[in-house]
Amino acid sequence: MRILECLVKPIIIIIITAFGVACSIGPFSKQHINKISSADLILLDGKVYTVDANRSWAEAIAVRNERIFYVGSSTGADEYIGPNTQVVDLDGKMVLPGFQDAHVHPIEAGMAYLGCSLHDGKSAKDYVRMAAECAQQFPDATFIDGGGWTMDLFENGLPDKKLLDAVISERPVILKSASGHQLWVNSKTLEMAGINADTPDPPRGRIDRYQDSKEPSGTLQENSAMNLAFNTRPPYSASQMQAALKFGQHYLNQYGVTTVQDALLKLDGNEAYAGGPTYMAMDQAGDLTLRVVGALVWNTDIGLEQLPRIIDARNRFKTPRFHAPSVKIWLDGVLEVHTAALLEPYEDREDGHRGDLFIDPELLDVVVTKLDALGFQIHFHTIGDAAIRHALDSVEVARKVNGVRDSRHHMSHVELFDPADIPRLKELDVVANFQPYWAWADKFITELTMPKLGPERSKWLYPIKSVLDTGAVVAFGSDWFVTSGNPLLGIETAITRRDPLTNTSDPFLEDERISLADAIEAYTINSAYVNFTDSETGSIEVGKLADLIVLDQNLFEISPQEISNAQVLLTLLGGVPVYGDWMLTSIPKTAQ
Repeated sequence: MRILECLVKPIIIIIITAFGVACSIGPFSKQHINKISSADLILLDGKVYTVDANRSWAEAIAVRNERIFYVGSSTGADEYIGPNTQVVDLDGKMVLPGFQDAHVHPIEAGMAYLGCSLHDGKSAKDYVRMAAECAQQFPDATFIDGGGWTMDLFENGLPDKKLLDAVISERPVILKSASGHQLWVNSKTLEMAGINADTPDPPRGRIDRYQDSKEPSGTLQENSAMNLAFNTRPPYSASQMQAALKFGQHYLNQYGVTTVQDALLKLDGNEAYAGGPTYMAMDQAGDLTLRVVGALVWNTDIGLEQLPRIIDARNRFKTPRFHAPSVKIWLDGVLEVHTAALLEPYEDREDGHRGDLFIDPELLDVVVTKLDALGFQIHFHTIGDAAIRHALDSVEVARKVNGVRDSRHHMSHVELFDPADIPRLKELDVVANFQPYWAWADKFITELTMPKLGPERSKWLYPIKSVLDTGAVVAFGSDWFVTSGNPLLGIETAITRRDPLTNTSDPFLEDERISLADAIEAYTINSAYVNFTDSETGSIEVGKLADLIVLDQNLFEISPQEISNAQVLLTLLGGVPVYGDWMLTSIPKTAQ
């Protein structure tokens, strides 16, 4: 049995359980509102930032049958107080629509935290010590699996198998990086997977090797190489998957997240990413405390023959709080290990290497055109400027063939732009799905990224304001487990372009800073737009679902450097608490 099998059984996860799914009555008409005599819930005396088209403020909200039917003054809300109304005095606290994370991995994140978690490590020595402790704590586990290590703590970003071999030699170890694009494994794992000096690199992947001997050194880059190790590991059980989702949804709820796009729902493989059945089971049991839009993974190892199963998955994956109308197309890797696709060669290479697209451009045009014709939204993974350009090109082809429709295709990460492609987002109605917490000068940027691009190209890393200025829609996501899922960290970073935890770093490309209002919209109504839920969620308006959060501070009344210190006190899904209590007390968070 693996470490997770040992861990999940005894662990007690403190979860605020969903209170069931109430019947939705649909948007209220004026006549219907006039007939409502009392509310289920009233929030009074708050500072309610509605995020409506006018960026309006209010004092009070009244809720009936999951939906908002009144937004206005506290005095006006008083008339809806009945004998069974839950009345909450906000005492001036801020209310926002629930945050929506447009790119996140709740189940995979939960599995990483419940496994051998390296998330709190601060050095390579820490990681080795923590792995050894996992092995000692779970002596019966046949696999030691987990993750959370970061490349910036190793020379050249690559840990060595020998570090793990020194503490765990008889059992396989599989540790995923925080970025999700690499595995760190020991010699036992390589042996079980049959990976040696003669093993060729799989397509779109890489087995890192010692320069002289060509023996594998202990890291595997990108899915095709990582799968060589994953395929030796038994699949997760249903109970493990549900435990991971319970952890993941609670983590997100505690930071005010009410709706997510799960950016990687696989239909095969032995990974936690194969989470569609888990979402369905949890929702059917009344235990799902998020609204979830799933992005079904396009398997780049096969071609158009996978269309029937993707269509079938869209048809099957439908419960009140979960559906899968999107397809994830992974176009390239990451800059730090030269797997992102660039228009010009990497600056630190002499071989002219530009990275590779995971799908040939001609095939990409065909795939996107067919998926668009079938009514799917496309969720592109695009890091390098070449990946961004080819994604936009494929959308342009699809529009010419199929005509213009309300597709809301979006590109996640969008790290490095060629400036000529920035206006095309608006022209093609493509949403830029940034992970704003990445837009500051950490070691990833200064030591692993910028040297590979040079100073000129580095000026176009995460150009959030430049994209906004074109009128294109900008949405935000976290990519948690890669980095924190706390939207307030992302909002502060988007405003300051500095490290939100210390505020000691210099602003990174400070001309790309955006306003607080724009940052909030990117994490609420704009992400709701991406999720096709903007008629139901994303703002505080009459008729919409009462997905709301209460903060202990008004973000508009504190300095930008203090935003990430604000605390979510209460998270409501359809007017029902999924985190916090009516007393609005501060509760310690399960993880940062």
